[in-house]
Amino acid sequence: MGIIILLILTGLLLLILEFFVVPGITIAGLGGFGMIVMAIIMAYDINASTGNITLGVTLLATITILFFVLRTKTWKKFMLQSSIDSRVDVVEQSTIKPGDRGITTTRLNPIGKARINDQEIEARCPGQFLDPKTEIEVIEVHQTYIIVKPVN
Repeated sequence: MGIIILLILTGLLLLILEFFVVPGITIAGLGGFGMIVMAIIMAYDINASTGNITLGVTLLATITILFFVLRTKTWKKFMLQSSIDSRVDVVEQSTIKPGDRGITTTRLNPIGKARINDQEIEARCPGQFLDPKTEIEVIEVHQTYIIVKPVN
């Protein structure tokens, strides 16, 4: 009977590790589930009433452990707490139009930053690399970027 209790406790520990420390389907989760199932099968081999009691106690223990583990604030330490507050620069199409001229502020390789009409925006120069402070002309205006070409 001691081996059955040991298998159930070890299986529950491995399942807790699977849920909270190593998420995904890993050896810990499969091993924990396998240990619990094996312990219940071994209990049914003794006799049916022992198997039923073991199954009921195991289910009750699993639900109780999960209830208390999820209520504690301990697991918040493992959770990702960062939030993303950045935004995508949007080109105001009323201020930048095809034919406008400006200058690159970073290297366009082929994507970088450019200053057009006192607005710094993401610029793309397909097929070419442009150095910083290169004079450019706007070819197309998209919602989040512009396509430019060098002024010769």
